[in-house]
Amino acid sequence: MAAAAAVGEVRRDMWGQEYRTASADCAAALDDYYGQTMAFGRHRGRAVLRAAAADPSCALASALAAHFVAPRDHAKAAAFLAAAADSLDKGTEYERAVFRTLCALVGDEMDMEVAIERHFELLKEFPRDLMSLKRAQLICFYVGRPDTSLKFVQQVLPENQDQNYIYGMLAFPLLELGRMDEAEVAARKGLAINKNDFWSQHNMCHVFQQECRFREATEFMESCSPSWAACSSFMFTHNWWHVAVCYLEGESPISKVLEVYDQNIMKELDRSDSEAAEVYLNALGLLLRLYVRGEIGPAKERLKTLLDELKNESIWHVEWLLDLLILWALSTMNESKAAENLLDSLRKRVSSMEAKRQKVMHKAIQLAEAVSKYGKGEHKAVFDILGPDFDGLSYKMIGASDEQVDVFNEVWYTVLINAGEASTAIEVLVKQISKRAGAPFLWRLLEKAYSVEGRGVDASVASEKANALQAAYFH
Repeated sequence: MAAAAAVGEVRRDMWGQEYRTASADCAAALDDYYGQTMAFGRHRGRAVLRAAAADPSCALASALAAHFVAPRDHAKAAAFLAAAADSLDKGTEYERAVFRTLCALVGDEMDMEVAIERHFELLKEFPRDLMSLKRAQLICFYVGRPDTSLKFVQQVLPENQDQNYIYGMLAFPLLELGRMDEAEVAARKGLAINKNDFWSQHNMCHVFQQECRFREATEFMESCSPSWAACSSFMFTHNWWHVAVCYLEGESPISKVLEVYDQNIMKELDRSDSEAAEVYLNALGLLLRLYVRGEIGPAKERLKTLLDELKNESIWHVEWLLDLLILWALSTMNESKAAENLLDSLRKRVSSMEAKRQKVMHKAIQLAEAVSKYGKGEHKAVFDILGPDFDGLSYKMIGASDEQVDVFNEVWYTVLINAGEASTAIEVLVKQISKRAGAPFLWRLLEKAYSVEGRGVDASVASEKANALQAAYFH
């Protein structure tokens, strides 16, 4: 009996995949980890580490723990992976498939292309494994491949038609590919299954925002907000970031935007289990949008309170997008030494990558250099770095959604106008307005560009359009 307990019995996870553990606590913790991950819960890390501690001989728990800790602690990840390898001879086929897949994401064998291919293989054999689907889509997000993300979910959708979370996972790549009508249908299906599916809520807001349905977006998200208390710091503040950006894009009084920043985003830091870097990601993303719109005083006032934390290197390199936003903040607030240290660290980080990845991430370094110059007010230098054909959507290798990278397009439009490239700005803005004619800020930028070019009549038309849109949303 003791020998059997040491080997562990075969159990099934919440989606039916078989794995082996001698510990009921390990099994419960794994299900908690899955549930927390799918629902963007606050305690997913605790859950997977609890599972690995409850049964160190469970190959699945150790492998998943290795993947979770890898970004922060390479040595600990290697130890967990070694523990998983030691137990594989008694593991199930599913455990061996997960281990093989995760080896491409952790340690010396790390290779994103291999990881993507192995996830396709894993999901072909175990199509109801939504945890691995979630992980696969996250990889796609961080390498800027929404088309591949969509292929993943389409591959397993026939086996998961009735499943919680699946339609939110379908909606996101659809909206990233500009297929808004299909994304809205998918998000609504997800919400019909579970109204508190936070990813479907979030993706519904993306659709409203992209289609300039700003009032609809804020009303919908604020009605959902009581359900967000259990969300991770990232998801909680990111949903409020969407709310704030929609108020900002619809040109509500700026006091409303600042209220969301102060009372919803930054208040997350008061919670004892908050993850500060996740909060700063959304806080800085909003402050940069305020800054671009000329709300420099309120932006700098709030940046000043964050400076000590932003100079703390322990939050550097958590996310590429966060690094770029920190770089802008430090440069804007004349923290030149810290900004240069961060930029140098980013360059070294890329130089240590394998050649194929270096080539991709070269663009991220270009954007980092440009953001630093923008923070210093050197608009001509930004133009010289990025060239005449910049489009933020081609920089998604920094791990950012369309809405998150769009702020760099807004930076670019203002740079063109201020760097003596108003005619190019007009051309770019007219093209962008053809896609989002309901965005007042685009019309205001077009008005400014026309004015610089001496086209007074056209500037007046653009101004009237911006004012009419503003009045239609929140005034």
